[in-house]
Amino acid sequence: MIHSLLRRDWIGRIRLALTLFGLPYTVCTPRPSISCSYSHNFRTSQTLGPISTSFCNLYTTGVQTMSSSSAPHVKSRYPQYPGSKINRFLVPDDKVGWSQNWPQYKPLSYTDPLVEKKPVWADPEIGSFSPKFNTVDGAVDRTSFEGSYKMEKQKPLNPCGRTGVTGRGLLGRWGPNHAADPIVTRWKVDAKGGKTLHSVSKRPVLQFVSIKRKDCGEWAIPGGMVDAGEQVSITLQREFSEEALNSLVITPAEKAKIRDRISKLFKSPGFQVYKGYVDDPRNTDNAWIETVAVNFHDDSGNSVSELLLQAGDDAGEVQWVDVDSSFPLYASHSHFLELVAKERKAHW
Repeated sequence: MIHSLLRRDWIGRIRLALTLFGLPYTVCTPRPSISCSYSHNFRTSQTLGPISTSFCNLYTTGVQTMSSSSAPHVKSRYPQYPGSKINRFLVPDDKVGWSQNWPQYKPLSYTDPLVEKKPVWADPEIGSFSPKFNTVDGAVDRTSFEGSYKMEKQKPLNPCGRTGVTGRGLLGRWGPNHAADPIVTRWKVDAKGGKTLHSVSKRPVLQFVSIKRKDCGEWAIPGGMVDAGEQVSITLQREFSEEALNSLVITPAEKAKIRDRISKLFKSPGFQVYKGYVDDPRNTDNAWIETVAVNFHDDSGNSVSELLLQAGDDAGEVQWVDVDSSFPLYASHSHFLELVAKERKAHW
């Protein structure tokens, strides 16, 4: 019996090591209740038509992407916690779920010093205040797209399981930390203004605004955290303007021009690509990232396509990039772009 348990533990460790060396990872699928089953595929809602929400005029379709690995979240278990010298407690695949009894689990507690300084976007320590979890707590939305999450010792538990570290790490909020990812696209055109077709797939090529993150050097969709009391539609516009157009340092006249162009694009129906848990290296047992990814498409090419892209805020570089499966991207962003390409019937 003991031999069998040890064997399963080592199999889990080997599977994790192999996954960390290149196998795909899973982004948990949003469900009516918490269900981060390892066999879930990454998919969008099967609803067709407009969705009335409090923050945007969005729609989803039955578009599906390729199946993800059957393994649980992976980037949330990377051995070293980002921006620190903290090593996670190694969590094999078969011990990720909270339903698995594991008395030997002894993760370190880590909260980044910047978070401990109590900036306005961060919660105090548990015990010094009494947050209302699984609900809207004043201006802070502590609900999860994954459903109702469990609590242990007054702290919320990651709905997708163990990560090998407790506390908040680099994240400000206990529980879900809500983000928004605006995916702004246009058609790639030739000298005559016609859509450029890919030489192999013969499908039109999409381009999207991509930033190079300063923290890790990876290319990504511009995005950021939703401020307390802020509507997601505002976050989408703000993050795109700050990271891709450097709106924080431009003149009032230039800012007005950008505002008009951005407002026009973001008022158009957006394709809700994904809403749910994100497998992110910053996640911990008690704090995790969830996002709403929305595609806004400049179909005519006369909206944001004509604006000068300038890197700002957290972006090191910014540029229009061809949507292609071979282009490596940060976190779950490749999956998001694949869904967009399928929705637009474009090359992938």
